[in-house]
Amino acid sequence: MARRDQELFHGLIRMHVLLHAAREPIFGLAMKHELAHHGYRIGPGTLYPLLHGLERAGLLKPVSDGEGGRARRFYRITPRGRKALLAARAKVDELHHELHEAHLRRIVRTR
Repeated sequence: MARRDQELFHGLIRMHVLLHAAREPIFGLAMKHELAHHGYRIGPGTLYPLLHGLERAGLLKPVSDGEGGRARRFYRITPRGRKALLAARAKVDELHHELHEAHLRRIVRTR
């Protein structure tokens, strides 16, 4: 992803992360590969701060790996994260509909 486009796509990337964390515990490297599958090429210097930001916002919570070997930091979605994901999903559905409308509603200027 080009640096100039990162800000535009950060919201979509956050939604991908929340969606996957709602289904199963996630960790950074697996999310990096999943996001790459969708065309988002982001490095650890972008992804890990994003995950930590979602944690600080109360949308994700870290969970224990519980297995031996190299410790990984897994995340699960929180109730607040589920609520945010539902609200975001409604907004994405609305945007999708508008993006594919044959006749986009005009914006009327007021004085």
